[in-house]
Order: sequence, then structure tokens, then C-alpha cells
Amino acid sequence: MSHPENARVTRVATALMVLVAGCALALAARPADAAYAPVIDPSRFSTTIDNPYLPLIPGTRMVFLGTGDETGEKTVVKVMYETVVVAGVECVVVRDTVTRDGALIEDTIDWYAQDDRGNVWYFGEDTKSYEGGQVSTAGSWTAGIDGAQPGIVMLARPHVGDSYRQEYYKGIAEDRARVLTLNASASVPYGSFDELLKTRDFTPLDPESVEHKYYARGIGLVLEVSHGGETPTHVELVEVSRP
Repeated sequence: MSHPENARVTRVATALMVLVAGCALALAARPADAAYAPVIDPSRFSTTIDNPYLPLIPGTRMVFLGTGDETGEKTVVKVMYETVVVAGVECVVVRDTVTRDGALIEDTIDWYAQDDRGNVWYFGEDTKSYEGGQVSTAGSWTAGIDGAQPGIVMLARPHVGDSYRQEYYKGIAEDRARVLTLNASASVPYGSFDELLKTRDFTPLDPESVEHKYYARGIGLVLEVSHGGETPTHVELVEVSRP
């Protein structure tokens, strides 16, 4: 003889099994990076970028020289006075030009904005590289277009062990960073520094390529050491001018 209560329990258990199975299927179907979807409220962003480790003051010009595989390369970073709206956010325009033995090999426009907590966000880049008479725009991406998402390039209050996504355009731009220390030291042509923020920058698109970046308070990037080749490459700050 069957009992109505047992039948009800059986129906509930069956329904729960279907629900769990459905949820498992949905989770399995989700892309691995589907969880990365930062909520961007334009009213919480500003073009005043005064993060101590990455101040982007319009009119600033920084010059870097490369060694190792990048010997002969000169990078000039200029914080422009112009701004551009990306994904609804007004961003500061920063232009990087790279020359090798005087010839232009890369020209990149980057877009940054700072949120109301002091984090500096990266909203994309328009990059062109020149080689053998050919021009490539590989690596370009714009937040809000074709699934691309902005990321944080400098935390407001970095702590050792913090890990963050700097950009996201699947298969094109997936750089990430981790804070290694706030007490690094380095000497470059521009000067010697202590209490530097040191990060490990990497990308799943090229697991063998790793960069260690060193940031000085009030200045920004002073040294970049790239690993992955036969010889580590150093990009060192040699000159800074401000308006």
C-alpha cells in the first residue's frame, strides 16, 4: 500500500534532482571567463589620475631605453591633454611610441580612467606595429566592443598577493598581474629607488612570457624586466618631464 506522504517526498526529490542537473548543465556551458563582467558606472570615473604608483598627469613625458633583446629601442610615453569616451567613460589618452635605431616600430594609443576608490582602469588600445613595410593592428581592443572588458592596471591600495585582471578581450588581450612586494629596490639611469611596488605581469596566451614591473611612488613605472627569452630584457626609465 502506498502512502501519499511518501509519494510527495518522491516528487520533491525528483524535482530537486532535475533542478540540480539543470544547474550543472548551465554551469558547464558557461565560458570559463563568463564571471568576469565588471560593472562600469561612468559617474564613478574621472580623468584625474593621481594614483601614487601611476600618476598620469597631462603633459608628462617619460623616456625608456631597452637592453637585451630590446637594445637600441627607445620608448617615449606621453600623457596627452585630450580625452576620449570609451564604454561611456571619459578616458585620458596616453601615447607610446617605440623606435629602434631611430625607426618607428610601434605607435600605440591607450585609454585610462580612475575610479572613485583610486584604482586606475585600462579601457583599451589602438596599436600599430611596423615591420618590413607592413602595418599590423594586432592586439588592439576597445572596452565595450565585441565582448572586450576593461581591467585594472593599478590598484588604489595594493597588498602583497593581490591578483587582478588588467584587460580582457578573449584570445587577444588577457594580461593579468600579481603584487609581489612593496619594498623592492632598483637602479635605473633616472635614479635609484627603494620601497618600490613590484608586480608579476603575465598572460595565459603566452605562459612562457613573464614581466616584472617596478613602480615608484609619485613617478610610476621605472623598470620592466621581461623573462621568457634567452636573456632577460630590461626597459629602464631615463628621463621624466612634467608640465
